[in-house]
Amino acid sequence: MNGLLLIKGATLVDPEEVYAGVGDLLVKDGKIAAVAESGGNLAAPAGTTVLDARGLYLSPGLVDMHVHLRDPGQTHKETIETGCAAAAAGGVTALAAMPNTSPAADTPAVLVYEAAQAEPTGVRVFPIAAVSKAQAGDELTDFEMLSEAGAVAFSDDGHPVRDAAQMLEAMRRAHALGKRVISHCEDESLADAGIVSDTAAKRLDVPGIPAATEAVHAAREAVLAESTGTPVHIAHVSSRFTVALLRDAKRRGAPVTCETCPHYFSLDDSLLDARDADYRMNPPLREKADVAAVIKGLRDGTIDAIVTDHAPHTAGEKADFTAAPNGVVGLETSLAAGITYLVRPGHLSLPQLIRKMTTVPADLLGIRAGRLKIGTRADMVLFDPAAPWTVRPEALHSKSHNTPYKGMTLYGEVRYTISDGCIIFSKT
Repeated sequence: MNGLLLIKGATLVDPEEVYAGVGDLLVKDGKIAAVAESGGNLAAPAGTTVLDARGLYLSPGLVDMHVHLRDPGQTHKETIETGCAAAAAGGVTALAAMPNTSPAADTPAVLVYEAAQAEPTGVRVFPIAAVSKAQAGDELTDFEMLSEAGAVAFSDDGHPVRDAAQMLEAMRRAHALGKRVISHCEDESLADAGIVSDTAAKRLDVPGIPAATEAVHAAREAVLAESTGTPVHIAHVSSRFTVALLRDAKRRGAPVTCETCPHYFSLDDSLLDARDADYRMNPPLREKADVAAVIKGLRDGTIDAIVTDHAPHTAGEKADFTAAPNGVVGLETSLAAGITYLVRPGHLSLPQLIRKMTTVPADLLGIRAGRLKIGTRADMVLFDPAAPWTVRPEALHSKSHNTPYKGMTLYGEVRYTISDGCIIFSKT
């Protein structure tokens, strides 16, 4: 990117809380060149594009470290192009793509393909490589080769790593490369054929997924991490039992980090009474007590990051409540859900929310993103945190529209997304 962009009069939201107030920001050649705080006073050099951002908030572009792009192999659900369009519309400028594609991301060719397909969109896609070949759980992949090809983490997400010895070896190999294993915590012997929370299952007379399914597996990972000093990251935390055990593990110094998704801090399993598969995901929506525990975990730092677990499925696939695949889309609603359910009720400040959606996931992945500092890449989002909007599935940019927020009013509307100094999304 060559050129100058001056953003005037925005409220700067620094996730490191160095400064939060009205100011100006100048972009030159794709990087942040100057920041004027205390109301802003930057002049526009000749040839500068000036963006009047009065009334809007400016933060680093969001970093979503848990996304399913479905490409290659499942492009009827999503393509890298449509997934990145959804990301840009949601203020996401960098994302990590999970490996459960067809074929799985277990070779350098798939990783290189993902990054290359994303390049024209302006959204940076960082591949996560499979822990085991074809995610079958039999043989570990070549971590060194996949890391050299661009893998920022390793996961068999969509499937748990069943064998504890294999999991520990994967953690050690990843750690030696300065990376983490992201664990899909699910004890399949407890989950069986369940499709919703065990409490909803009783009301709906369908198989249930007990909260212990997640917590038992998370406990194993925490013990492996604490006993060996090897880091691990826990995906999509949804249960109050998991939050409690991870809080205790962290207090003891275990090198364990974790994430949750907006639907786990905003929605509960009463929505499943409609027998609508757009409210089905894995882990499932749980009880109000679990929602409260996830919020508490975000507040006290037990839960490090907020991700979407964006998982597109077609309308046809979601038509049958009991037979539908699990998963919901979330790239375009994550910021608004955070503002609506965490910032407006006072659970988190806006900088705290932004930090869990930018700086923290960037640091966990070891990528350069998530900061408003001079000299850093100009990836940013401008949004109005007070603006209400109604989620209309047909208006989403994702190829699939299976959102659990359909028809709901959320606060926080993305107006501009900027990548490498270029505006890649605008809503005017």
